[in-house]
This record gives sequence, structure tokens and C-alpha cells, in this order.
Amino acid sequence: MKTCIVGASGYSGQELVRLLAGHPLVELAAVTSRSLAGQSVEEALPALRGQLGNLSFTSSDPGDVASMDAEVFFLALPHGTASEYAAALLEGGKKVIDLSADFRLGSATLYEEWYGAPHPAPELLAQATYGLPELNDLSWDNGSLIAAPGCYPTSILLPLVPLLEAGLIEAKGIVANSFSGVSGAGRQANERFSFCERNESAVAYGLPGHRHLSEIEEQLGLAAGGEVVISFQPHLAPMNRGIVSTISVVAAGALDAGAIEERWRERFAGRPFAHLLPSGEFPDVAHVVGSNRVDFSVVADLRTGRYVITSAEDNLIKGAGGQAVQAMNLCEGFDEAAGLL
Repeated sequence: MKTCIVGASGYSGQELVRLLAGHPLVELAAVTSRSLAGQSVEEALPALRGQLGNLSFTSSDPGDVASMDAEVFFLALPHGTASEYAAALLEGGKKVIDLSADFRLGSATLYEEWYGAPHPAPELLAQATYGLPELNDLSWDNGSLIAAPGCYPTSILLPLVPLLEAGLIEAKGIVANSFSGVSGAGRQANERFSFCERNESAVAYGLPGHRHLSEIEEQLGLAAGGEVVISFQPHLAPMNRGIVSTISVVAAGALDAGAIEERWRERFAGRPFAHLLPSGEFPDVAHVVGSNRVDFSVVADLRTGRYVITSAEDNLIKGAGGQAVQAMNLCEGFDEAAGLL
């Protein structure tokens, strides 16, 4: 099966190139980039020398892309831009997995509130499936547009949604503190993200309303059956990649970490990338970087009547490109882990 990546010059796009180039069941037929058009992909991504043959970056005009000989298209584009390509591709009968924020929210009003501009393609929102594989039923039968979740939301939603569904935690009083590597800011020349600025430094940002908060609250609300408002504090940490989240939640009833773990085991049975650690063992970014795995665990805090849940993931793989490939695998009927282990 032929695939195409639209917008492969950023970090997430580069990870997609690597993953699809090594995928045993697909062919990476085309890679587009406005800034790199005409350049050899191996020249731009020398770590992949010998794997991509004569593949070069091509034009990224929506009409040109929609006419390409490929079945599944991955959009690694900024929000606002991805919709233009998605519309052309869907009209051309293609399948789309979008890594931007354009189709993660179910409401055009909510999108405008959080992203500061009208939604560029509100007519497509109803066609999109939220693409967190462990929590959503992913199939092309449900539609040809998959919205890949954000990196922060993945680290928070994966452990919390099953607990809200089962009524094991309260929907009120959720606090999430997350630390991301600098690659989460994208590939850009900006003094704030230079080595001297970020090395030996950690700082909060995007307070009190980081854009991913809208996505997190919407999905938690669907799980809880009502509005959920949480306190979310993102931080920039002095590491290249990875996210670690520490989430404090109020127990619904008596504290029982064993019941939390049992719920996770039940919900994630047979899922290769949801990895439960024993209570008291805490996820470490160093252990998940380079993988499509989320490690998570829980401890009961008897003093506060809360559970403290921690999770860790690679923001560029499980938080972006790897999760998109995982979604494709499921939609195509491939082994879920194909090309990811």
C-alpha cells in the first residue's frame, strides 16, 4: 500500500519518514515539503541514508497532492493549513491521518475560542474520528479522516479515560503537571529554544490555558458524561524529547490502587503500547524515548484521599508520528504494532 507524508520537514514529519520507510507492509511513495521541494530526502535526513532510494521532496500544492498515486496521506502540517489539504484529499477519495489540531475538537466554536481563528473547514469536523488507538474504535468504515491526538493529551487521556468511564475517580479536582522536551515546540530557529537558553533550565508556559487543554477537557468530558474542567500546567524541560505527566485525582470512594490497576488491565488487555508499571515504580522518559509506548502507574495518597498517576511517552512517536502509524495499522487491518517494534 502506498503512503504519502505531507509536510515532512519538521520533527514529527521526520519521525514519520523513518517509521514508514521501515514499515513492512507499506511503501513510502511521496514526501512533500514546500521548503525542501526538489531536494533528496536522504540528503535532508542523512540518518536514513540507504533506506529511501531516489525519493525526493515534491511540491505540496493541495491539488497536486490529491492527484498523487497513494492511498493513505499523513498531514504533518501546522493547524489551519492541514484543513486545506484534508479537504482536497477527501474529495479525491483518499484516506487522511492528520497530525495537526484541525480536527481534534468536535466544535468549530471551541476551535475558534482556543486557536483564535474560525475553523477553516467546519464541514469536515463531523467526518473526523479522534485517533487515540487504545481508547477509540479506529476503522476506515467510520470515515476517511483520523485526527491524531496531541502529545500532552495522549499522556493524560490514556490513563484517565478508563477511570472516568468506570466511575473510579471524580471528574472534579483533576490536576495535571506535564514536562515536555524541547522538540515539542517544533523545529524552529528561536532564541528561546536555543541550547544556552534551555540547557539546565525548566520553565512553565502556556498558563493558564494551553491549547491542548481544550482537547483534554473535551475527551475527558465524553468519558465522564458531562463537563470536565481540569488544572493543567505544561512545562518545558531541558531534554530533547519525551513527556512525563504527573496527575492528581480525587478517589470516588475508598482509596484502592489495586482497583485502578485492575481497570487498566481490563481496558488495555492485548494493547501492546499501554504499559502498566507496578504501584510505586514511576515512569521515566529515558525508558520510553524511541518507542511508541506509554508507561504509567498509580499510587494512593492516603493523606489527601487522592490517587497520583504518572505517565511517560516519546512526544514525537506515541505523541505524534508513531501514534499516527498505529492508527493506520488498525484502520488497514494490519497488526497494530507493525513497523513500530
